[in-house]
This record gives sequence, structure tokens and C-alpha cells, in this order.
Amino acid sequence: MEVQGRIKMVGETQTFGSNGFRKREIVVTTEEQYPQHIMVEFVQDKTDLLNSYKEGQQVKISINLRGREWVNPQGETKYFNSIQGWRIEAVQAEGASGNVPPVPPADAFEPAGNLKEEDHDDLPF
Repeated sequence: MEVQGRIKMVGETQTFGSNGFRKREIVVTTEEQYPQHIMVEFVQDKTDLLNSYKEGQQVKISINLRGREWVNPQGETKYFNSIQGWRIEAVQAEGASGNVPPVPPADAFEPAGNLKEEDHDDLPF
């Protein structure tokens, strides 16, 4: 799955527990009729993927949805969801030319003039 939008916020890397679990959050605002502010977390070695990204950049993030169950001390079962990123890439803004090569105009090609109906056609279709 993917989320695409403009970076609203890139958080600092946080470290938890004695085993050094690392987490870093990024918020992306989608660009649609009803924009959504989607928080995506990157964990462990994936936190470094966010180092070169800044607020305002257009990005596409590959994500996994995660869900977990937790039983509180009173015995009630609770469920939590998270969105975990595993890849991020910059996206060119709409209308930018990107790396698409220009297409030459049709009149740049010389028409074939010596075609005959009876010439053998070796095309398989």
C-alpha cells in the first residue's frame, strides 16, 4: 500500500526501552478533495530513511498496516492500529517535466513513398 502527499512534519528519532527500540514519525497531508493528515511511523533502521526529507516535499511512502491486541490490567481487550513505513521517495509535482523524453512532432518523419499493395508483408498479424 502507498500514501502520497506533502510532508507536514518530520519528527525526531525516539529511543525506547533497554533494547534501544527506535521510532520516528512523519505526517503527510494528502492532496485530494478532503485532505487527510496521515501519521506514518518508521522503526529501527528505517528511521534513517527520513534524514534527507523536509517539510513541504511531495513524497510517496510504501506502508504496511499493523494491528495489535492488548489486555489492560482490568482484563479488557483493546485493539490498536498503526501505519508503518518501509520506503519513501520524492515525487515530482504535477506538471513538472520529470525524466520523460520529448516526443518529436509527427511531421519530423519522412513518409514512405514507394509502397505497393502486392509487396509481401512479413508481419505475423
